[in-house]
Amino acid sequence: MDAADVFVLADNALNDVVQQLREEHWTLSFPPALTTRPAAPLSLWQVIGYHAYDDAWVPDMLAGRTMKDVGPGRYDGDLLGDSPQRAFAALVERACAAACAVDDYDRVVHCSFGDVSAREYFWQTSYFRGIRAHDVARVIDVDSVLSPSLVRALWEALSPRVAQWRAAGVLGPEVPVPAGAPLHDRLLGITGREPAGG
Repeated sequence: MDAADVFVLADNALNDVVQQLREEHWTLSFPPALTTRPAAPLSLWQVIGYHAYDDAWVPDMLAGRTMKDVGPGRYDGDLLGDSPQRAFAALVERACAAACAVDDYDRVVHCSFGDVSAREYFWQTSYFRGIRAHDVARVIDVDSVLSPSLVRALWEALSPRVAQWRAAGVLGPEVPVPAGAPLHDRLLGITGREPAGG
């Protein structure tokens, strides 16, 4: 499975759980333990709003545009509006279409933190979306939305980089899991999450 395919799986996994949010869910607090940079408590609306913002940038990023080219404030403000699930699904659809159109994984993507290859951009964003899909599912108490193929792809991409990403602050401390645990649980463990929803 190539990097764009994994991105599509991860973005759709996040969208799948967003579509399960009920009105009362949007104001729930997102647990600080599920972020590597705890700050003031965030609501699910704020967390999903950030992912909407992130997805809004994907077509421009993959087209090689810089934030300066597009305008740094181009996607500021409320992107979810009165129909948050519909708005989010539309952003995911645009992002996935842009991902599927990439034909050169070595092309440069100009991120806010520096330039990376499209391949690296896909792996970073796929991890972010896939694990966040799990996190949001946990907050609203629904089953994990990570498919076996997504779990395997994230594991294969992430496991060789664990030390590097942990040193960069992307991952929290590892949660030990039994050696024979399912790959889903081992993936959650290396990202600092309790597999059983602890």
